[in-house]
Amino acid sequence: MASSIILSSPKPYYFGPNPSRSPLRLSFPQFYYKPITTTPKSSSLSFSPKPLSKSSIVCSSSIPQSRPEYIPNRISDPNYVRVFDTTLRDGEQSPGATMTSGEKLVIAKQLSRLGVDIIEAGFPASSPDDLDAVRSIAIDVGNNPVREDGHIPVICGLSRCYKKDIDAAWEAVKHAKKPRIHTFIATSEIHMKHKLRKSKEEVVKIASEMVAYARSLGCPDVEFSPEDAGRSDREFLYHILEEVIKAGATTLNIPDTVGYNLPTEFGSLISDIKKNTKGIENAIISTHCQNDLGLATANTLGGVAAGARQVEVTINGIGERAGNASLEEVVLTIKCRQDQMEGVYTGITTEHIVMTSKMVQEHSGLIVQPHKAIVGANAFAHESGIHQDGMLKYKGTYEIISPEDIGLVRTNEFGIVLGKLSGRHAVKNKLIELGYDISDKELQDFFKRYKEVAEKKKRVTDEDIEALLSDEIFQPEVIWSLGEIQATCGTLGLSTATVKLISSDGEEKVACAIGTGPVDAAYKAIDSIIQVPTILREYGMNAVTEGIDAIATTRVVIGADTNIISPKHALTGQTFSRTFSGSGAAMDVVVSSVRAYLSALNKMLSFVTVVKATPEGNKSYQNSERSSE
Repeated sequence: MASSIILSSPKPYYFGPNPSRSPLRLSFPQFYYKPITTTPKSSSLSFSPKPLSKSSIVCSSSIPQSRPEYIPNRISDPNYVRVFDTTLRDGEQSPGATMTSGEKLVIAKQLSRLGVDIIEAGFPASSPDDLDAVRSIAIDVGNNPVREDGHIPVICGLSRCYKKDIDAAWEAVKHAKKPRIHTFIATSEIHMKHKLRKSKEEVVKIASEMVAYARSLGCPDVEFSPEDAGRSDREFLYHILEEVIKAGATTLNIPDTVGYNLPTEFGSLISDIKKNTKGIENAIISTHCQNDLGLATANTLGGVAAGARQVEVTINGIGERAGNASLEEVVLTIKCRQDQMEGVYTGITTEHIVMTSKMVQEHSGLIVQPHKAIVGANAFAHESGIHQDGMLKYKGTYEIISPEDIGLVRTNEFGIVLGKLSGRHAVKNKLIELGYDISDKELQDFFKRYKEVAEKKKRVTDEDIEALLSDEIFQPEVIWSLGEIQATCGTLGLSTATVKLISSDGEEKVACAIGTGPVDAAYKAIDSIIQVPTILREYGMNAVTEGIDAIATTRVVIGADTNIISPKHALTGQTFSRTFSGSGAAMDVVVSSVRAYLSALNKMLSFVTVVKATPEGNKSYQNSERSSE
């Protein structure tokens, strides 16, 4: 079930320094970005196609360019493109993608290590937990560099054009060395008429007043987004952008909120804004493209070609509905086709992409499809005879990007195969090779699980290693852990399960239940111990590798049957029920299923604990308890 746990892990192959040892299971994502050559009269894109040079045939590692000093409304190098990552905010709005505060902090640190310029850490006004998570990220990641170059990212909080939202955002991000408030209001006719029910004049007044209010709090960096800009009247758009610049906006984010625009249209929109908005030289133009028609990456690149110098993206392209522009796709395209894009560049260290992708998959529960560009399981796996022949003769025939450039290194050159006799040193070297640098305590816990599997399997594959690591390391705070489980099933009687759970303080509890099958019985036994009402929304299982002795990985999504977990949606302002995902891995399918269920339950219980710790959350919890009595 590599596909259900870490789809960024292709089948074994070798990409070491000796090409003669490379088995022919290779494929490489193709980047077909072609600059716009014809545009509407109102557009004046700054890029024009150039003849392909020999160096542009493949994407090779280039000498890193230094990141310009951060100034909110200006970039000293006109070729530098800021990367604004919204994985923790827009990405988390994906169904089932709920992350705990601790998980968000871990991902934020990895995003800082990746080199993103701005981290949109959340929507603080949506819930007490989100405010606490953004504040924690601002205090930690927003002040402490994790890179050798000393880079510290901007920490941003989203808010609607309401004072209480802006107050919450500032309360959360003000602790960062470089804080930013991102506020928005809809500007398209359809949104103003049917959602806001306000006139153009009212919308302009609210936008300019709220931007000015954000600046008055002491925030030196304010981003404004005209929601649904892609379907907004151009003249009105120029006017409202001019007014918010006067009010103090430092970045103007232009969203294609419903993914409606074509690349030529979106490029024209950015170009026209740059040409027709008074005061635009005092602000940075940004893009935010949704993927409803599969054009998010293309539209983002079109925006960059037209002069945008900030791109809003997410890891793996996760986000609302069909998702957002994918960070890895946008960044690698800019890197690979720099010669065709007038030399623009980003500050991203692409070697951290694979690790970041895996981390987001595990903590969000959103697994990328096998054919996902850059990080999909099949992105570097190919079996076509024609392609193999070309690769044998010259790698450049089909290879335009080196896997090492994104941090993907497989099958070490020494030919070490892990088995039951392998020691800690060999296992640790394998983990480092796969991109995992874990602590001694984590290695100790993992090695115990590894030995359990190695005793039953002749050879432990890379996929087995990553599945076990996911189950052992990428897990929420442990509130309940599995002690023992015994299940019986078949055609001769009812399925039963006896489960022993161990609480975080060491207390052991045992329960027995019957069900329609062993997994159902085990889940009912767990429910009788934990006694928190839940709804199982999704359940899926896959085998990591082929063979009867394969490790099974399970993914579940649960919902809490309580009103306490009802944050506000960033765009609509309406409350919605959070869902929580969990994953588990074991050679026994019942054990794998139980581990996944406990993972989701631990995540949900951690979230409830944080919410109850706040006055507002505790009040909601008490009301929920009364209504259930």
